[in-house]
Amino acid sequence: MKVALVNPPRFRGVPVIREDRCEITDRGSVVPPYSLIQIASQLNHDVWVIDANGKNMGMNEVADALRKIEPDVVVIRFTPTTFDNDMKVAEVAKKLSSTTVGMCWTLIPFAHEILKTSPLDYYVVGDYEVCVSNLIDAIEVGENKMQGVAYLGDGEFIVDWSSPAFDYDSLPLPAYDMIAPLSNYYINTPHGSPFTIMYTSKGCPYSCIYCTVRRTKWKGRSAESILSELRILKKIYNVRTVSFFDEIFTFDRNRVVELCERILKEDIKLRWYCNTRVDKVDFELLRLMRRAGCRGISFGVESGSNEILKRAKKGATVEEAEEAVKNAKKAGIKTYLSFMFGLPGESWESVNETIEFVKRVKPNGAQFNIAVPYPGTELYEECVKRGYVGKIMNWRELYQHKAILRTEQMSKEELEKARLMAYRSMYFNPRWILSNALWVMREPEELPLAIKYYVKSLKNYFIHRMEHAH
Repeated sequence: MKVALVNPPRFRGVPVIREDRCEITDRGSVVPPYSLIQIASQLNHDVWVIDANGKNMGMNEVADALRKIEPDVVVIRFTPTTFDNDMKVAEVAKKLSSTTVGMCWTLIPFAHEILKTSPLDYYVVGDYEVCVSNLIDAIEVGENKMQGVAYLGDGEFIVDWSSPAFDYDSLPLPAYDMIAPLSNYYINTPHGSPFTIMYTSKGCPYSCIYCTVRRTKWKGRSAESILSELRILKKIYNVRTVSFFDEIFTFDRNRVVELCERILKEDIKLRWYCNTRVDKVDFELLRLMRRAGCRGISFGVESGSNEILKRAKKGATVEEAEEAVKNAKKAGIKTYLSFMFGLPGESWESVNETIEFVKRVKPNGAQFNIAVPYPGTELYEECVKRGYVGKIMNWRELYQHKAILRTEQMSKEELEKARLMAYRSMYFNPRWILSNALWVMREPEELPLAIKYYVKSLKNYFIHRMEHAH
């Protein structure tokens, strides 16, 4: 069969990240559709990857490409806030009599509603790494028994929530050749090209009430599996920068140690970044990571108030966050912190605690979002219970820069005001600016990136008022 895997066009000119927990608009990042090229590498069919977001293609260009291919199946990644934009791809596909398959991690709890109101024939609710290829094989032979897939059969909602067991190391390397060159991509601000994201693990067993991935089993690739991909990226695609997109890259400390030691032994010269928890790093590990090429870590701190963190079931404290930032700086690794306003109990007092925390620890960068009650999370259930959102909400409004919830003490408008206030407090803090200037003096190769980051930040603040920006 002919199969087209589509990353839809940008949303009103703004790039979109369509990767599991990061299904968001972000005007500062253009990331490769890793999930789609991972699927592409497994399909025993004629396969095309159309990365309209990465190549900044318009909808007419996507339609022309699909008409030339005449695909039997079209697989589309979509997000809540870009839903209508993304479904235009499915509308074109249906006019070509293609079978349409949708993927969106965030909206899985609304699979039935989406199938009823969209041109999608199937919705993948299981692990896409194995479910999509199995589904396409089943479509070819006309079989209806499929794991990890939802669909409407004679108007009846049919779903199998299970996923086939699989060994992460057994997956083939993603089909990077289908989206090359990798010079189109970057994260946060253009730098370090050629660039790609990469998964070395999936899942998070922690219980944060706002997270769509919480309480999922952590599944990690071996150091050898990761290295095999890094070698190809370096040798074939001359990649200079990699962002490990895992929820908790350092969850298995021994694996990270082995990976770093082997990177050093093989002299694989790459700059890399990762995401992790503040309680899953220590100075010795951070120092080794730095030697192996790590230049930045993103920590999900969420709040500068221990009371807010406790109610959010974060499982980490403000003190642990401060220690993690201190150790990362000491090791020579930049820190980028993520916060959100609007978690249960949020007040102006806790907002100010967060702002004061940032002033105190002076990370290299930070993002401030407004908590979003994503369906299926405990935060969503609490918001429904309190009447802040309806049971079936308009998922098109799930932006991280615009409040759709309130707290006991703060209105939606106040939460949006707090977010802008936090950015203003950081961007125009002389001590924060001086801290980054001193960092660049110690790491002069960081100067071009530092300038781009600050210019981008000021542009986002003054021109875009931080909409679709982080």
